[in-house]
Amino acid sequence: MGLDPKIEELRERRRQGQLGGGEERIKRQHDAGRNTARERLDILLDPGTFRELDAFVKHRSSSFGLENQKYPGDSVVTGWGTINGRLVYVFSQDFTIMGGSLSEVHAEKICKVMEMATRTGAPLIGLNDSGGARIQEGVVSLGGYADIFLRNTLASGVIPQISVIMGPCAGGSVYSPALTDFIFMVNETSYMFITGPDVVKQVTHEDVTFEELGGASVHATKSGVCHVVGENETQTLLLVREMLTYLPQNNMEDPPFQATKDDPLRADAELDTIIPDSPNKPYDIKEIVNRIVDDGVFYEIQPEYAANIVVGFARLGGHSVGIVANQPMVLAGVLDIKASEKAGRFIRFCDCFNIPIITLVDVPGYLPGTAQEHNGIIMSGAKLLYAYCEATVPKLTVTVRKSYGGAYCVMSSKHTRGDLNLAWPTAEIAVMGPEGAVEIIYRRDLKEADDPAALKAQLAGEYREHLANPYIAAERGFVDDVIEPRETRARLINGLEVFQNKRDNNPPKKHGNIPL
Repeated sequence: MGLDPKIEELRERRRQGQLGGGEERIKRQHDAGRNTARERLDILLDPGTFRELDAFVKHRSSSFGLENQKYPGDSVVTGWGTINGRLVYVFSQDFTIMGGSLSEVHAEKICKVMEMATRTGAPLIGLNDSGGARIQEGVVSLGGYADIFLRNTLASGVIPQISVIMGPCAGGSVYSPALTDFIFMVNETSYMFITGPDVVKQVTHEDVTFEELGGASVHATKSGVCHVVGENETQTLLLVREMLTYLPQNNMEDPPFQATKDDPLRADAELDTIIPDSPNKPYDIKEIVNRIVDDGVFYEIQPEYAANIVVGFARLGGHSVGIVANQPMVLAGVLDIKASEKAGRFIRFCDCFNIPIITLVDVPGYLPGTAQEHNGIIMSGAKLLYAYCEATVPKLTVTVRKSYGGAYCVMSSKHTRGDLNLAWPTAEIAVMGPEGAVEIIYRRDLKEADDPAALKAQLAGEYREHLANPYIAAERGFVDDVIEPRETRARLINGLEVFQNKRDNNPPKKHGNIPL
């Protein structure tokens, strides 16, 4: 006995929808080294878990040739599935259908899954591959973008939102990713820009390629728009899966705990000698991070942008944590405009989703110069300060070497509601560095000395001994304890367990006015 005709019709409609824009366009996509919208979902989600929504929807336009280009599902695939057994909502734009352009129904489909994700408290992942608004639909498609932007904003801080740029995204299609928490890009095959190379040439007469204008390398190193870059589509999607292991489903949950065989009391003797004898000699802060965290696994965010500060996710004793650390290898670890904004935004994300913040401090201060002042270092530095002050999650700080001036206040000090503030014996906490301090305090003596260099070295040593050390701050209670470096892992894990149920309360208000 044959199938019911209606079941046969259903299967045929589903088959048509799964072909996207047709076999020829799919081949073109593959020839360009890119997967189709559905193939990407197969890589991202646990096998067999994807459930599609609105597979039969078609666009409503009947002018400018669109009446002959109606495809089931239009130019986006939407639905839900699981990643490592946890629910996520997804949309995947289909470039094989009219370049993935956003139509009225395309926007409606995305808005539907966004609302579902927010109502049910599950992450939203968008796989973006779109040339922008569908020109033939005019203002309707623009309105669709605005509908998406509103829902991005309302979901911000409620559920994690992740955007993956899988191809060329231009115009309105880049604003939605910019409103989400993290942007992933694929090296050499994904691009983001407001206006493409042709428009740039018309307006500014600049000849620029897609890669030079908005490639992954540009946004990962220069603009800071991109947070994570994968070498190919598969690696990029697997990196998304890995990031989600550190994140809760929503702002009402704690991040997932993952048991580890790494001893929580493990002491690392190498840490006792990792800080160079010379206070001006650089070292890699990431080596300290790797020696402290579970199994040496650190998921770094924006590693090539504002590299004078390091941010990312890790685990300590199975607890998911956000790491913020000054990097002496780059610009001596100073805070500048880009570093302040990079760290500030990461801190605010962690605070949104109940992820404790671990801060490793080795900062000589803010970067001086007219370029920094004229471009707003005051406002940018205030963003980082605001983020730390506002954060109510557990905040654990370890000063490993320098902590000078205003940067001491900013980097999760006790005064900005730091919960546990530790210091290594190598820490130097003072208004400014010893050399600079003695030049001001003893300006006249140095000017009149027979050997100014020798006197300066002597006075700097006395300053360091009597003022620039962690014990002065510890006497005041600004540092809770001075510890042996090898104890750092055990002390931080203990601190996380002590403060895991802690929540500070900010004054009732609609929202603060962060200095943007």
